[in-house]
Amino acid sequence: MDWSVQQIAKIAGTTSRTLRHYDDIGLLKPSRTGDNGYRHYDQAALVRLQRILLLRELGLGLPAIARALGDEPDAAKALGRHLEWLRQEQDRLARQIDSVRRTLEAVKEGGGIMAEKMFDGFDHTRYRAEVEGRWGKDAYARSDAWWRGMGPGEKDAWKQRSRQLGSDWTAAAESGAAADSDEAQELARRQVEWLTGIPGTPAAAHATGSNSDIKGYVTGLGEMYVADPRFSANYGGEAGAAFVRDALRIYAEKHLQPDPEHAETKLTR
Repeated sequence: MDWSVQQIAKIAGTTSRTLRHYDDIGLLKPSRTGDNGYRHYDQAALVRLQRILLLRELGLGLPAIARALGDEPDAAKALGRHLEWLRQEQDRLARQIDSVRRTLEAVKEGGGIMAEKMFDGFDHTRYRAEVEGRWGKDAYARSDAWWRGMGPGEKDAWKQRSRQLGSDWTAAAESGAAADSDEAQELARRQVEWLTGIPGTPAAAHATGSNSDIKGYVTGLGEMYVADPRFSANYGGEAGAAFVRDALRIYAEKHLQPDPEHAETKLTR
């Protein structure tokens, strides 16, 4: 059994034009094309479309989705992980709704507010499944323990450093600086240095002497900054993210070559 492009567009809440675009870029090929030129999709194609739409809801761009599908061709495993994430998100939203409901009732009735319950569901663990899917459970566990171990002042300082780095990238991009300029390369050095301070990342592992592909990690992040609007927003949009990507790629080529004896990376200026 298969379905026409018009049927799938209606069922999935998308458009025939979108499905044709997915075909043109190789993201979703029809299972067959009729004599009249109409595209038809079988069950496997529908499963792939569901994965695409789920990843779109996470905010991933089409290039990032294509890579995600290629990295995990086993649809059952991928959907199983996504189902786990959806259940976690469902639980988080339920807790968040309940906490807001209690606060609203307290405000309306003039009663006391229980601070320890006001922020149930408002936590950084909402991206846990996505992080584990990208970099593994150990990466999330290390990063989570590091973040929870910091005090309020330390967290504020880290957030400020992150915001300043993003602001400096945006300013450099808007000034028209070249990706290989001294200014851009210094920002790239700061970016890599910043990444090495986050436990669980390949950059942090490499900084401690572990044998990890930091060059591939940094260049891959650069591509993700462009493909994923959640990240590109930190750099002024897609154009700014493309500037960051290009600068990181140049920096990685020059400075992130592993030492064959010690598997260390020299973070040079």
